[in-house]
Amino acid sequence: MAWIFTKSTLLLLIFKIFISRTAVASDPDILSDFIAPEKQISVDANYFTYTAMRGIFQKPVDKCTTTKATKAEFPVLNGQGVSLAVLQFPPGSVNPPHYHSRATGLFLLLEGVLEVGFVDTKDVLYTQRLKAGDIFLFPKGLQHYQYNYDHNKKAVGVAALGSASPGTVSLPSSIFNSGISELVLAKSFKTDVKTIKRIKTATTTP
Repeated sequence: MAWIFTKSTLLLLIFKIFISRTAVASDPDILSDFIAPEKQISVDANYFTYTAMRGIFQKPVDKCTTTKATKAEFPVLNGQGVSLAVLQFPPGSVNPPHYHSRATGLFLLLEGVLEVGFVDTKDVLYTQRLKAGDIFLFPKGLQHYQYNYDHNKKAVGVAALGSASPGTVSLPSSIFNSGISELVLAKSFKTDVKTIKRIKTATTTP
């Protein structure tokens, strides 16, 4: 009887450990202040500086444009558990539904007005209209979007992401341009293959 109790307790403990580790999953901790480039003994302040965003607000954009500072663009972020993205929205533009598999997003609107929203795992939609200075949270792994509903003025925002490699997945692209059979898509969306072909063409147009 004691063995049954011990075995049950052990299984319960393992389950709890698994759940807790899953709940706090994030970028792994590092055992140093930062990770220097391979085969490089020392670094200077230039290694901690990212200059690729200089002048981005002076460049004209004709669609929603995202300028990223993730581990891929800014290697010093490796192990730091954070990244950044600047988003520019011309009048009437949209950042299509997408999600970040490894990061929570904290979005700050700097200029203009913006409609934002996300859908939770119960298919509940949470939307808000932001004004400059407002902050909105996008929970990790949930699909979300941003839309500049003002057709006369641009909008600009900054997204702080809780991972050096957020894992961005654009739903239109991942659904219609990933090689999934057009027949499967037609049946899934309860439409015909001709309509799917038209959507695929539209989503691949620059």
